[in-house]
Amino acid sequence: MTRQHLALLCDNKPGVLTHVAGLISRRAINIECINAGYTEESDVTRINIVVSVENRWELDQAVNQLAKLIDVIKVVNLDDAPFVSYELAMIKIRSLTPEIREELTNIANLFKAKIVDVQRNSLTMRITGREDRIEALLEMLKDYEIIEIARTGQISLSRGEPAVKDM
Repeated sequence: MTRQHLALLCDNKPGVLTHVAGLISRRAINIECINAGYTEESDVTRINIVVSVENRWELDQAVNQLAKLIDVIKVVNLDDAPFVSYELAMIKIRSLTPEIREELTNIANLFKAKIVDVQRNSLTMRITGREDRIEALLEMLKDYEIIEIARTGQISLSRGEPAVKDM
């Protein structure tokens, strides 16, 4: 099973994300993360998808079908060239004592995470970076009571000057 990173440029219309996700799931491809957002062009939405596939042929078939969807402008497999990938995670941890808050602050500093909220019984930190860095922080926090985690999933851009629309 290999992970592949897809970037799609689509018309900014209701239902596009649903059509894309539906096509991928109908082909029995597992979507590990999917996110969508604005681009430098107001009428274009960028969808980043990380999928797990058994083989490249299976993915190529799905990419070809995605490219045929009426609202899809471009589909690029970012794994075909160097790319940069990051995600955001917010983690809320129970911190009942000042000592625990200090320990958590020290851990956050080690990972260059930012404390974004401190309450009497909890602390929330934000970390951005590669997936392995976020996983390492979560591993360090296993000794504490994690109340809640929210992760964006990976967003990716190709390295260098060419944009996805030009690939």
